[in-house]
Amino acid sequence: MKTLGEAAVEVLKTTDPVEKAAKSIIFATQWREGSLSPETRAPAPDRPGRPDKPELLSPKEMPKRGKGGSDANRIALFHAIAHIEFNAIDLAWDMVARFGEGMPGEFLDDWVSVAADEARHFTLLSGHLATLGAKYGDLPAHDGLWQAAYETKDDLLARLAVVPLVLEARGLDVTPGMITRFKNFGDQEGAEILETIYAEEIDHVKAGAKWFRFVCKREGKDPAKTFHAMVKKYFKGKLKPPFNEKARDLAGLQAEFYLPLAEKN
Repeated sequence: MKTLGEAAVEVLKTTDPVEKAAKSIIFATQWREGSLSPETRAPAPDRPGRPDKPELLSPKEMPKRGKGGSDANRIALFHAIAHIEFNAIDLAWDMVARFGEGMPGEFLDDWVSVAADEARHFTLLSGHLATLGAKYGDLPAHDGLWQAAYETKDDLLARLAVVPLVLEARGLDVTPGMITRFKNFGDQEGAEILETIYAEEIDHVKAGAKWFRFVCKREGKDPAKTFHAMVKKYFKGKLKPPFNEKARDLAGLQAEFYLPLAEKN
């Protein structure tokens, strides 16, 4: 029987985006059905498999996207979101393979479920790009998400703080505005995809908040103070308002966590 750790590493090492997403969903189904051993010990790669395209640039090198409703602008935005979801597949499986040992089974359940969600999101976005005459890899993308993963590879609290509770939580802030924009552009399909992603990302942030508190309790640490310390150490810059306080509250990420770290106007 394949172990969950072996499945996670297989997804991480897969280079083709469509194949990576498909394997993520297959292995998540097998885990739910009990077809994978719960052993997670596996050598997670420091860098996952990546296709030749998109070209990866530093965030500062990325071209600025337009804000209008032209096909080119919509392609650029959906490509950027697809890149985030593609990375998020690996981030979830890396959580399993790198940090799963010694954690409760519910931890594995949560992050395998996140991995399946991210794969579905990527597939939906890829399909929408195709309707616009484009595909993932057509445009450059930045490597900031995986850089954040690499820098937190030795500390579960740091990983939980930076990835779900800073980077994914940022998605909760900006996605409602994007949904409105695409409805105004007449792109109802694109808006509906973003609505699906938004609803499920609340649960992903909730998982991050739950396990951050769990580890803090296990280690006798104050959650908010520990979050502040981790973000200051591992995240470059301040957190950008305005914050979607309603969605963050639903995810269990209270203002005491993020407001002290907010960028001042």
